[in-house]
Amino acid sequence: MTCRLISSGSRFEAEIGYSRAVVAGDFVHVAGTTGYDYATMTLPEGVEAQCEQCFRNIQTALAEAGSGMQDVVRVTFIVPRREDWQACWPVTRKWLGEVRPAATLLHAGLQDEAMRIEIEVTAQRVPILVDSVDRNEGGQA
Repeated sequence: MTCRLISSGSRFEAEIGYSRAVVAGDFVHVAGTTGYDYATMTLPEGVEAQCEQCFRNIQTALAEAGSGMQDVVRVTFIVPRREDWQACWPVTRKWLGEVRPAATLLHAGLQDEAMRIEIEVTAQRVPILVDSVDRNEGGQA
């Protein structure tokens, strides 16, 4: 099996030595993703805004992998401050409420004190099966 590496363009990936996502077979493994806006390399204030940006970053990586949020089967949330978690619920429900993947919450420090949440997901790309139709059936070309 070959793997395909996906980068967001974040300087952290090159400096630390990781990929935003790795496509391995039908699975897409998205690295722990913080709320940085990689286009501007800015971090919004507030855990809700950072959570929203995390999901936008994840969605971009999944799309590049030929997948989407509907394919997420596993999610891990890392929140340094226990009191921040409940404020994220409306955002997580917006992005994952229909999918309802298996989930884990961890309380741990992140790379920078300004980071309030980090989210990691695994998605399983489901092949689309298309019924083949014989175009020559009935003598038609």
